[in-house]
Amino acid sequence: MAAVAALPVSLSGRFKGSFAYFTVKDRLPQILTRVIDTLHRHKNEFFEEHGEKGVEAEKRAISFLSKLRNELQTDKPVTPLEDELPDAALWNQYLDYQRNLSNGNGEPSWFQSPWLYVECYLYRRIHAALAQNPPIDNFDVFKEGKAQNFFESQEAVIALCTYFQELLKNIKDLEEKQLQEELFKLLQVSLWGNKCDLSFSAGEDSSQKSSPLQSLENMIPYILVNDMENLWSLLVNSKKRNTEKSNVRVDIILDNAGFELVSDLVLADFLLSSKLADEVHFHGKSIPWYVSDTTKHDFNWTIKQLQSANHMWMSRCGINWEGNLKKGVWVYRDHMFWTLPHDFSSMAEVAPDLYADLQKSNLLLFKGDLNYRKLTGDRKWEYTVPFHQALNKFHPAPLCSLRTLKSDTQVGLKPGQGEQIQASEPEWMVSGKYGVVQFDAAL
Repeated sequence: MAAVAALPVSLSGRFKGSFAYFTVKDRLPQILTRVIDTLHRHKNEFFEEHGEKGVEAEKRAISFLSKLRNELQTDKPVTPLEDELPDAALWNQYLDYQRNLSNGNGEPSWFQSPWLYVECYLYRRIHAALAQNPPIDNFDVFKEGKAQNFFESQEAVIALCTYFQELLKNIKDLEEKQLQEELFKLLQVSLWGNKCDLSFSAGEDSSQKSSPLQSLENMIPYILVNDMENLWSLLVNSKKRNTEKSNVRVDIILDNAGFELVSDLVLADFLLSSKLADEVHFHGKSIPWYVSDTTKHDFNWTIKQLQSANHMWMSRCGINWEGNLKKGVWVYRDHMFWTLPHDFSSMAEVAPDLYADLQKSNLLLFKGDLNYRKLTGDRKWEYTVPFHQALNKFHPAPLCSLRTLKSDTQVGLKPGQGEQIQASEPEWMVSGKYGVVQFDAAL
């Protein structure tokens, strides 16, 4: 058997001048500062709701987070979690694993360890700061930003809901070629909707202001890997193969709340309405994560906001989507694994129940940059390495990444393609200007 090539090195803050270095040095402390500021601003609310206990809890959480910010900025060793939350043991085992990896070259620390690990660890520690301090333990420090992103994207949401409801009026009469065109449009809206990422802008405004459909044609050249045809063939063939007995199931592993989530919901509704799929399973985060990631609360809140909107097509979308959930043709799930530091090649071992569930799907759509980093192990891959290889044996079902590039890992490019862009745009991998619709057919 051919020798298995060693995996390339993990992206890390130890590479000075890299995007990981810049993130750990500047962006992560900024995010912590915003979280502390958010808690300060809610002090009166905590007092009104919980009295002195609320204020005491807020002080404790802030002191916990200030200490965390100091550890980060001075490159202190990563410490074991001290809370009793259900995933704490898994996190501490992962820290041991990182210690073993370092081969005695010092303790895992903020700048020396893999970027993916320390960044995930930061969000888990932010969660602990609140979870360990009742009565404010259920407060989502990122909730306001997510809601603001949704409201600031109103015009784009209206444009998309209107377009979609008009499409539904004659979806039954569309020929196959037209259906394919509509699928490709909505895949692109969902792809570029991923630009609205608050952790990427360290929480600054990143809402979708313009109509998302107008500029699609102009954006095609920026899709570096475009496997939309493969998705179409897969869905059409699954439909033909499946008899009445078995449903075609598509899973969407969600990324950001706000406009991006609405674009994912429209895509999911299209899959059902066009009969390309019979059920859609959504996977969100079980704790607040990466500033703007979708939690169960965000998912339900978004549908409620649409339902109660005083815009006919927005509310029609919200009402239909609530109906899909009630009928069970849409299912929302959140598994602890999505907020662990492990890349997805460990899923079969660490979360066999989740892996087994994903194996039942006909197609997995992974949204966004963090999912791409976890799919490919967040490593310094050569641009031309095949996507299938970078997945490192993670093949539960056919899968596709819809991702705008916001970190410096990218595989599956044509020879010279990455170098050519790099020559004119040194920031191409982190600007959110380029995207991929990258497919892997599983085994």
